[in-house]
Amino acid sequence: MSPGTSTVLGVLVLVLAVATLTLMGLDRQLTPGVLAGVAIVLTYAGVGVVVARRQPGNPIGWLLLIFTLLYLLGSGAGYYAVLRYPLGHGGLPLAPVALVLGTLKAPSFALFPPVILLFPDGRLAWRRWRWVLGAYAALACATAAVFVAPAVGAVAGHDIRLDTDGNLTNTGQLGGWLANPPAWLIVPLLVSILAICLSFVAHQVLSWRRAAGERRQQMKWLASGAAIAVFSILLAALLGYPALLAGLAALPVGIGVGILKYRLYEIDRIISRTLAYAIVTGLLIGIYAGLVLLATRVLTFHASAAVAASTLAAAALFNPLRRRVQRAVDRRFNRARYDADKTVAAFAARLKDAVDLDAVGDDLAGVVRNALEPAHVSVWISQRDL
Repeated sequence: MSPGTSTVLGVLVLVLAVATLTLMGLDRQLTPGVLAGVAIVLTYAGVGVVVARRQPGNPIGWLLLIFTLLYLLGSGAGYYAVLRYPLGHGGLPLAPVALVLGTLKAPSFALFPPVILLFPDGRLAWRRWRWVLGAYAALACATAAVFVAPAVGAVAGHDIRLDTDGNLTNTGQLGGWLANPPAWLIVPLLVSILAICLSFVAHQVLSWRRAAGERRQQMKWLASGAAIAVFSILLAALLGYPALLAGLAALPVGIGVGILKYRLYEIDRIISRTLAYAIVTGLLIGIYAGLVLLATRVLTFHASAAVAASTLAAAALFNPLRRRVQRAVDRRFNRARYDADKTVAAFAARLKDAVDLDAVGDDLAGVVRNALEPAHVSVWISQRDL
């Protein structure tokens, strides 16, 4: 496919997003959490457009685009069906078609796991992965049939009843397995899909262990985006705030940066800074809570005075604690920068007592070579008579 096709698909995704939000507003289901969800979906689509335009031969961009397209199509069609059936707007055309298209929302997620396997260049590392992808596609199609069949049966039987969430309340037209698939069929199907998805992740983990240089940096971007996405899901589930799912947008961003190699080598700095500030924040919260409890429960200070004193103590500890934690994190996760900083600091200390220009030039070249590891180093020193 051509880069122009990606632009057309991107515009179509935007149109579907606007239509979905409009339908949700008419259904009175438009919430801040929904707006955040649409923004996340558009992030996936935006990365898909950029990757597809820059690398048309890489299937990852196209998979991201089609995934978001089917998801928004299913979402919009589902809300359209709700507007027609439970809410009673009888004049809407093509409502049965919308009911069937609405079942595409859940199966659309099956398009994303291959993105993990194909990252970053869209090529399979070994031929045997073709068989794994074929099995995954067959299982995904079987799962999609389980979602689509009840809607098709309801339309064919001219007996469509939905709740306000767009779920069918009657599947009696199908009967047997289609109406109520047995657990011994559904459970192995879902377990097999999950096992294959985990094999995609395991493949990338093993690839990261073997990779070096640029390829390793690309893997770090993927891993960082995935870690933030998983952490946001856990936080949203534990705290009950759907807005925290906004962290899911980090995954497509990491994928896009890794593929396009934009600011690729800044990932070490980002990881070290993120870890450092997360650790410092946790420590300061613990110190603050401990000081407040100590002052109010043990020393019986007034609550407002205890809070003020604890706040001042936490603020005073911030900078020294941040410097110590940052050095510790850099030693572990950003060793190249840590070693480079130490090398430059040692050179600056030696430079104070240096008088021989040739020795300074040689020392400078050695420092640059050790800190940056360039392919070639040359030093020119201009000498002028005073």
